[in-house]
Amino acid sequence: MIAPEYVKARAVLLDALDGLGPHRDALVLVGAQAVYLHAGDADFATPPTTTDADLALVPGRLADEPTIVDAMQAAGFAPGRQPGSWVGPGDIAVDLMTPEALCGRGGRRSAHLSPPHDATATARRTPGLEPAVVDHEVRRIGALDPRDQRTFEIKVAGPAALLVSKIVKIAERREQPHRLKPKDGLDVLRLLRAIDTAPLASSLARVAEDELSSTVVAGAVEDLRGLAAGPEELLPRLAAEAEMGFSDPDEIKMSVVVLIEDLLQEFDGLRRK
Repeated sequence: MIAPEYVKARAVLLDALDGLGPHRDALVLVGAQAVYLHAGDADFATPPTTTDADLALVPGRLADEPTIVDAMQAAGFAPGRQPGSWVGPGDIAVDLMTPEALCGRGGRRSAHLSPPHDATATARRTPGLEPAVVDHEVRRIGALDPRDQRTFEIKVAGPAALLVSKIVKIAERREQPHRLKPKDGLDVLRLLRAIDTAPLASSLARVAEDELSSTVVAGAVEDLRGLAAGPEELLPRLAAEAEMGFSDPDEIKMSVVVLIEDLLQEFDGLRRK
């Protein structure tokens, strides 16, 4: 059974995609909803669930009209408490985020897009999303409620891009344990279990060679080596905590360690060629 909050989050994502129609070419679906499109439940007892939606926004692909602010407000969204957060029906948020490397100069959180989309709250600068600009595929997504017949074509970040963004997020928060989410660790394991190691490593190597994403990928790979070096490191512990009460924690931890070890071994081999 699909979690009700996930059904609602997908509906609000579709509201945003509808409202942002002229800008849809500039959007890439990232975050948990993108992970689940690739990985599904990945044989876990904990079902896929999320309470929001995340969209990476590529400034150079935006249409001139309407402004992002006007489009989101016309679609029924209101600015949230932080830049890029737009609150839709049921207080469900859609986060518009711009890869750090594509943001203009300015504040620490706001993306500072070029006119006419330069309102401070429009989008949030976010490190780790650069690979999503390079590694994505167009998919048609629809509602999770059978009564809702809406569908849209949207770029969806690939597994390698999603893996990098999750690792960047976890590494960034490791010194602030209160901000860590066990679900992020489990989402990493979902990807590792659902996607064969060889193609995942190949995609990771490809984004590691792209000028836009190379620096971010290099940092994420080094973080990954430490975050999953053993079963008691942060990433295995997060994944095990998310499955607590459903799966053997030691089995989950070792699954993370072994799969990441295999991925890094394959990735290193490709990089040496």
